[in-house]
Amino acid sequence: MWEGVIHLYGITNCDTVRKARKHLEQHAIPYCFHDFRKEGIDQERLTAWVEELGWEALLNRRGRSWRMLPEAQREDLDRERAIALMLANPTLIRRPVIETADQVAVGLDALPELVHG
Repeated sequence: MWEGVIHLYGITNCDTVRKARKHLEQHAIPYCFHDFRKEGIDQERLTAWVEELGWEALLNRRGRSWRMLPEAQREDLDRERAIALMLANPTLIRRPVIETADQVAVGLDALPELVHG
């Protein structure tokens, strides 16, 4: 049985986030949900994620938010520019981001490994 609390980050209307929440609920795993769209994300947490996962793994270049950015903002990205973009537009962060007491991972595929070992 899972012990501890999972922190799940994403947006409410994201299908992938809904699947992650459903998985946690079906397995009676407690979690706290943080909606990027409503609550944003703080620079310290985002920077820690970038340190652990890399900005390339966190930046969602497939979504509508990315396509809506002016081309100049999408070019010549580096760590600092990517962090600034994600802070200004949290929906650019790939979802879900999952935090446990000692790990952080991104994407639905990472969930079973984190919570079931």
